[in-house]
Amino acid sequence: MKILLVYPEYPSDTFWGYKYALRFISKKTGLPPLGLLTVAALLPSDWELRLVDMNVSALHEKDILWADYVFISAMVVQRQSVKKVVSACRRLGRRTVAGGPLFTEEPEKFDEIDYLVLNEGEVTLPLFLDDLEKGCPKHIYTTDKKPELSSSPVPLWRLVNTRYYEAACVQYSRGCPYDCEFCDITHLYGRRVRVKKKEQIIAELNALYDIGWRRNVFFVDDNFIGNKVALKNDVLPAIIEWMEERKYPFRLFTEVSINLCDDEELMNLMAEAGFYKVFVGIETPNEDSLAECNKFQNKNRDLVASVRVLQRHGFEVQGGFIVGFDSDPPTIFDSQIKFIQKSGIVEAMVGLLNAPRGTRLYKRLKKQNRLLSDISGNNTDLSTNFIPLMGMKRLIEGYKRVVNTIYSPRYYYERARIALRELATPKKGKFRVGLAEIKAFLRSIWHIGIRGRERFYYWRLFFWTIFRRPALLPLAITYSIYGYHFRRIFQEKEPLSRSD
Repeated sequence: MKILLVYPEYPSDTFWGYKYALRFISKKTGLPPLGLLTVAALLPSDWELRLVDMNVSALHEKDILWADYVFISAMVVQRQSVKKVVSACRRLGRRTVAGGPLFTEEPEKFDEIDYLVLNEGEVTLPLFLDDLEKGCPKHIYTTDKKPELSSSPVPLWRLVNTRYYEAACVQYSRGCPYDCEFCDITHLYGRRVRVKKKEQIIAELNALYDIGWRRNVFFVDDNFIGNKVALKNDVLPAIIEWMEERKYPFRLFTEVSINLCDDEELMNLMAEAGFYKVFVGIETPNEDSLAECNKFQNKNRDLVASVRVLQRHGFEVQGGFIVGFDSDPPTIFDSQIKFIQKSGIVEAMVGLLNAPRGTRLYKRLKKQNRLLSDISGNNTDLSTNFIPLMGMKRLIEGYKRVVNTIYSPRYYYERARIALRELATPKKGKFRVGLAEIKAFLRSIWHIGIRGRERFYYWRLFFWTIFRRPALLPLAITYSIYGYHFRRIFQEKEPLSRSD
């Protein structure tokens, strides 16, 4: 059996795509398709497998014609590319098998796909494969079962050329103990946090090490600290031992809830394991909006102080922010700007509130007859799929003002300086300067320090770092490159103000 696994293309203008930043280090995309690589490892070992990541290389007719079946996995933001792939497969007479968040949330929209294998593949894929062997596969496979992750295999890394990617990835857990109204994670994976055993994680790290990977590794968990006991007693000590034996070949980053800052032991263990960056869902500084969306882990705390604790333990903090809650006051846009600046969160992903299918927010808005459409999956594309109480015009104008301000050179570089001032130098997994990093530095001088309108701010940050935090100079250059990317992305949507 010949199987072609296809990962559809992301839109080019996404915040997290880092399209313009990746050009500085000659990478094509951020992350490899971990879901498809895991599915590949679940398929019979005697099948012939090929993978095309359309974010790295084009999908050609000869690729499709080679295969007996085309397997597709995708998220909502890849919807348009999925349609093109499916259309090509139908035209060329090849059967399609699809799974992943997009198809699990919107199965009724994909009747043209031959077989929908939904939910978590460790449960539904074996059912499909068994029926396929018997010659009687069904159109759709779905389940309410949440598998223990002991059945999840090591991804089949041989199918991708890792040199095109900025980071590799590992999944340790699924599910989240919290139940934020707007988030579809608990709908997809449940609130019980299921984790892999330390032996599995070490096997995955070994697999990456054995193929020569020596860069960043993203633990893709939606909340890495959802099961703190298992982390402290089992997994983190094992990672620390593994990393120390190999002199820290990887730099690790992940997503966490803000209450990481309350646990000194856990922060120290993560730092010792080589974690240097965390993404935190801050959402909003408005307490009423936090209560509205059930983000109680963020309530009744000084959020700036919480961010500062993480920074002073050596973690770069990325932050997610949302405007458009029913409880947002007219001043929310100014409040978001002030908070983001004060926090020193350089990579601040500000999005309009959207209601994904299956979420409690979606159900509430449907009852209120406020839904407009399905979400685009791109939360920085100036779209929302419901009628906001503050009015669409005010929301869009306010949102534009937030991103125009925080990504203007003066505000952005000021925030970068705050982050560099507050950040403790990581003791483990230090930044490695290789040929790619040297090229990125030289390109940043040309594109930002010489040609860029923000060159004054670039050089001011450069020399400030040289004299104040010289060990963090590579990070200062990285921040400058990120700022260049973010400004280009938002300029494509709505021209940023040229003023400082």
